[in-house]
Amino acid sequence: MKVVAAGAKYLQKRKQHFPAKTQSSLNKSTNEYITPLETHFISLIHACKNTHQLKPLHAHIIRLHLSSNSWVVTQLISFCSLHKSIHYAFSIFHHFVNPNLFVYNSIIRALEENCRFEGCVSCFVGMLRRNVRPNNLTYPSVLKSIAAKGDMGVGKMVHCDVVKRGVEIEGFVRVSLIDMYVKVELLGCALQVFDELCERDNVLVWNVLINGCCKVGELGKAVELFEAMPEKKVGSWNCLINGFMVKGEVDVAEEYFYSMPERNVVTWTTMVSGFLREGQFKKALAMFSRMLVEGVMPNELTIVLALSACSKAGALDTGVRIHSYAWTSGFQMERGVGNALIDMYAKCGLIESAKHVFSMTKNKDLRTWTAMIWGWAIHGCVEQALQYFDEMKLSGLKPDEVVFLAMLTACSHAGQVEWGLHYFDSLVFDYSIIPTIKHYAVVVDLFGRAGRLDEALSFIESMPIEPDLVMWGALFSSCRAHKNIEMAEYVCQQILQLEDKHPGSFVFLSNVYAGVGRWEDVERVRSEMKVTGADKEPGWSYIELGGQVHSFVAGDRTHVLTEELYMKLEDITSSAREQGYMPETEWILHNIEEEDKEESLGRHSEKLALAFALISTTPGATIRIVKNLRVCGDCHSMMKYVSKMCQRDILLRDIKRFHHFKDGSCSCRDYW
Repeated sequence: MKVVAAGAKYLQKRKQHFPAKTQSSLNKSTNEYITPLETHFISLIHACKNTHQLKPLHAHIIRLHLSSNSWVVTQLISFCSLHKSIHYAFSIFHHFVNPNLFVYNSIIRALEENCRFEGCVSCFVGMLRRNVRPNNLTYPSVLKSIAAKGDMGVGKMVHCDVVKRGVEIEGFVRVSLIDMYVKVELLGCALQVFDELCERDNVLVWNVLINGCCKVGELGKAVELFEAMPEKKVGSWNCLINGFMVKGEVDVAEEYFYSMPERNVVTWTTMVSGFLREGQFKKALAMFSRMLVEGVMPNELTIVLALSACSKAGALDTGVRIHSYAWTSGFQMERGVGNALIDMYAKCGLIESAKHVFSMTKNKDLRTWTAMIWGWAIHGCVEQALQYFDEMKLSGLKPDEVVFLAMLTACSHAGQVEWGLHYFDSLVFDYSIIPTIKHYAVVVDLFGRAGRLDEALSFIESMPIEPDLVMWGALFSSCRAHKNIEMAEYVCQQILQLEDKHPGSFVFLSNVYAGVGRWEDVERVRSEMKVTGADKEPGWSYIELGGQVHSFVAGDRTHVLTEELYMKLEDITSSAREQGYMPETEWILHNIEEEDKEESLGRHSEKLALAFALISTTPGATIRIVKNLRVCGDCHSMMKYVSKMCQRDILLRDIKRFHHFKDGSCSCRDYW
């Protein structure tokens, strides 16, 4: 109201001190004369803090007949765009009689800035129909909207219009054209526009083209352009490095990174993101640490990526240090960083710490609730997951397909079949969400874990979508757990018909043949794997000690403490046997002697990580292990014995869930 009062006070003074006709100044951009009154109202528009303050001022503008002034109206539209009130902006535009170029430019820019791409293009078409000639400020927003829509046909037509009107000589319009062609993946057209440039000293153009080449996989052309650049800025290096990272060329990206004359926060963030995407979590965290050592201040995205690497690797100590750094550096513990912290603590085994961060988060969005519910789900805490889901709905947030997937997972881990079916029905009938293949797969797993195999198969056969490898794999695992060999063989045949070159299908079939002792068939399947080049994903385990992540694979002998590790394994295996442990050799699916099977079991990556923890930590310290595959039954049994013998809490996170071993028992209650 202070703004309105200032306007009224100004009007009163104007009546007293200004003559009826006041000398006006010429606005060169619109060729309109601006009076002091109009200038003052424009300043008042920008003095408003929100649209609530703007509306009374807008009323004064209408009352004084200033709403027909294009300069005033463009400022009103720009203000509304800045404050994300695009409907208000469009209403102002709609009530302007015979809008000119400058009013059209303002609304087109506003629509593009607020991601109303369809409206932006439609407004541009309306502009042409009114015979309002576009200029160099019109096309960039239109081309950005076309690029966002991915409409290459309309893009080419606008390009023709640009050429016809002679606007393509403007440098920024050409950059926008190149950017548009890159984003709709018409690299040839982008290069053609680039070749027509008379002056190529605009670094932005080069960066856009390099980024485009990387996007479509033309890394050779990207390097060629990079080497031909008249001047290489940090952004140019970043574009090329990101291109190699996205395509998985990590070593090449590293070479360019270490060749850079200078780096900025985007450079470091690109490297952390690339390593994380490629599953190289240790390198991602090492890069983040080096960034801090070199005095580069990370941004929020860098913090989120580093925390994500911690959650993937189970690097709790590093995650805690990053949390402390973010707090002392003034990062807001909300939304992005807050959600990443909840996810990190939950996936590193400290579910209570995740709960604490969640409770301290003031502005909880859907992702915040989803991260916490997923945390409860993977820890097997179904009651807490149900409670938080209900609280989320009471807060006014509408659940989406991701949070429903978390709820189904929680019910599956706890064996709550009826509750799981209830949430699946709610997904469909209460919220009109179309289930994805992942939702169907969890329901199959829900039936399978409970031993209701016929219902699982009937559910698959009644689905409106075709089952995939993951779904059949879930049913196969259940068949194996419940010794239903006949159905397991049927499932494997379905898998081979579905995707006969996927390594998972061969592994499934090999396992089922081995389970019934058909070793000739096992060898035949494994030979087919070699012929088709289908490789089984190797199993690995991570464990963090002293802020350093150690990784192990089955049969690993690369660690500096290899001899000590295997001696410790023999020691704990011998002690466990005295307590009643018997190696579950049915998990070794090869035609070898029983003694060799026992030796093979002893080399699993999670057991090596366990042995390393036992010889490297103080007695009584909690052991945290992360495994990329599902833990086998024998390793699960060994962990229970060791937790009792050594009086250790052992937290093992496999690809499905957490197993918390304590005093000879597991939190999963052997339902996994």
